Amino acid sequence: MAQKGRDGGGRSQAVHRALKRAILDQALSPGTKLPEDSIGERLGVSRTLVREALVRLSEEGLVDLRPNKGAVVARPTLEEGRNLFLTRMALERLVVETLSGRLMQEQIDALSTHIRAEEAAKTEHAASIRLAGEFHTLLAQMTHNASLIRYVNELVARSSLILALYGRPHSSECAVSEHQDLLDKLVAGKTDEAVTLMRHHLDSITTRALLPTDDGRSIKDVLSAYAAAEGLA
Repeated sequence: MAQKGRDGGGRSQAVHRALKRAILDQALSPGTKLPEDSIGERLGVSRTLVREALVRLSEEGLVDLRPNKGAVVARPTLEEGRNLFLTRMALERLVVETLSGRLMQEQIDALSTHIRAEEAAKTEHAASIRLAGEFHTLLAQMTHNASLIRYVNELVARSSLILALYGRPHSSECAVSEHQDLLDKLVAGKTDEAVTLMRHHLDSITTRALLPTDDGRSIKDVLSAYAAAEGLA
């Protein structure tokens, strides 16, 4: 029985990761309906596991659960977007101040590796946007501040929805170069310059996403690749 519970928990986490990745990749656009039966069928899991994942995504601000109407990918308003980025700027300033001049070599190496991955994906728009967000969550993780990590993770994820709705075409090369500049300043302990760069970087993030296109695919089609990535059906 205990083993069954562990397996169920693992599959529930896999469903959560698959859906979250599809949302962050903008494969599932804001406002997309998320029917439990279709998702469960595509991912090869029960509706109960799908519902658990949707509740968790709702707590992260990525999904809206509507009584008697089912779940949809969240559609934050422009005003919510402005407030989100104001909050994010304050938190990421704290990340910069915490890390400036204190990064260990293994952390520097991990960030450099991530920046190279961003560079390699710069022509893959959805992937470049996701990787750009992951750079910020990686920085937060390096503070070892559990509350800071949690809130930055949630804000970065929700930012992807704001970008999908209100963003404009961007230059991936520019975003990657700013991440490298930020890392250089953190390594050098140039705190004030790093804070200024982070503020400028976040100010311009909202103009750096390509709006997703609706290609007419069903939710089952969209989730096929994410199911395979998580070892689901």
